[in-house]
Amino acid sequence: MIGKLNHVAIVVPDLPAATALYRDTLGAQVSAPVDLPPHGVTVVFVTLPNTKIELLHPFGDKSPVAPFLEKNPSGGIHHICYEVEDILAARDQLKAQGARVLGDGEPKIGAHDKPVLFLHPKDFCGTLVELEQA
Repeated sequence: MIGKLNHVAIVVPDLPAATALYRDTLGAQVSAPVDLPPHGVTVVFVTLPNTKIELLHPFGDKSPVAPFLEKNPSGGIHHICYEVEDILAARDQLKAQGARVLGDGEPKIGAHDKPVLFLHPKDFCGTLVELEQA
């Protein structure tokens, strides 16, 4: 069902410092920061030859990553994202197998302007999983 690893998302307490680390220390190509108010995050995209890293920082008072940063002040891996060919078919198959889809179960448009869903971490070895329509 799952395809390519689309990205690994890392919540960071200092977005400019994290951007500089990936760009200057690791030599990666990084984007300018992008505010995503509907998602409550500011994102910097790090492009790698085989996948992407998303550096996430809270945006606004109701950011869903703010509690993560409160529990992990140094930041850390927040979720991994896999591509799927048909997000609705993947959702239905996963639900039939007992996996929990977060939210109302309907795909939302994600940071890459494609439909996404999140799966409960307790169902996936303690890892928050995002599925993105390929």
